[in-house]
Amino acid sequence: MAEIQLRDLWKYYDDVPAVRGINLDIEHNEFIALVGPSGCGKTTTLRMIAGLEDITAGDIVVGDRVINEVAPKDRDIAMVFQNYALYPHMSVQKNMSFGLRLRKTPKVEIDRRVSEAADILNIGELLERRPKQLSGGQRQRVAMGRAIVRDPQVFLFDEPLSNLDAKLRVQMRTEIKKIHQRVKTTVVYVTHDQVEAMTLADRIVVMNEGVIEQVGSPEEMYGEPKTLFVAAFIGSPSMNFIPCKLEAADNGMAVRLSDELSLSVPGEREERYKDHVGKEMLFGIRPEHITDKRPHTDPTHHDFTSDVMVLEPMGIDTMVFINIGETEITTRSRPRAVSQVGEPMDFTIDMAHMHLIDPETDLVL
Repeated sequence: MAEIQLRDLWKYYDDVPAVRGINLDIEHNEFIALVGPSGCGKTTTLRMIAGLEDITAGDIVVGDRVINEVAPKDRDIAMVFQNYALYPHMSVQKNMSFGLRLRKTPKVEIDRRVSEAADILNIGELLERRPKQLSGGQRQRVAMGRAIVRDPQVFLFDEPLSNLDAKLRVQMRTEIKKIHQRVKTTVVYVTHDQVEAMTLADRIVVMNEGVIEQVGSPEEMYGEPKTLFVAAFIGSPSMNFIPCKLEAADNGMAVRLSDELSLSVPGEREERYKDHVGKEMLFGIRPEHITDKRPHTDPTHHDFTSDVMVLEPMGIDTMVFINIGETEITTRSRPRAVSQVGEPMDFTIDMAHMHLIDPETDLVL
């Protein structure tokens, strides 16, 4: 079994902590994405699992074995790098089989594994070509094939799609998901692209400044962020944040977003928010929960009007930028329902999807 446990894992570079005491349990055959901005510690964590970085403190356990002192070649872990790392003078077949040949694997077994991997990756016709004769996507498939033929306990991916163009990244995301469904192995996937993490992973680990901010399914990360950082990082376009004041109202509770706009808080949230009445808070709402005005009977839906500042047509939707108070926010509307720039437009906001953040702790209430 290839469960991975990170136990109070630390990594220092001189006196600078890159990873600060993280704990994480990864289940057998689970696809985990480590995501966060540059410098958050995600690649350092991956390299410690691979054995390419020494551990300052803590333990890494794979199965029932602590692998802190195990050489990288003996960890039964395969890594796919950002830059493919293919040998330019070797054919695809020889690149894929190189590790097996070093291990003196019988030729019949090598041919079988390479053929199976090439079939999974749809690169059977490329086996005699050299890397320079391949496209970026084909080279990445070869790099994955080289990992697959080893039949490892764990696959590690270090931003494998970052060198590809946007269209090819989308295509390769689908391919990687298909491969994981066919080759059931534990996967740890590092990316700075939260869309990749959302579309690929069973669970997402959001890292920030060497610590884990939150671990959860893509749905949990999107709908139930626990911190301001996670709320801002997950989702595209990003969540809107508006300074507000939580107020008592005749029929319950309201958030005041500006002199002109006060919105009722859903009744089921009043108990959660009651200790913060009268305080300056941060109101969070995603663009898709502020739309062009539509008929509704739900008490959590409220209408308001604002002038259109900027329009960004996206095809199926149009992003409409408006101001609430002194804060510019993004909304998502149907293209035919939007007003012209500079004109007023009616909107509907779904308060069932609101988030209230305490600016003193950056925690979502």
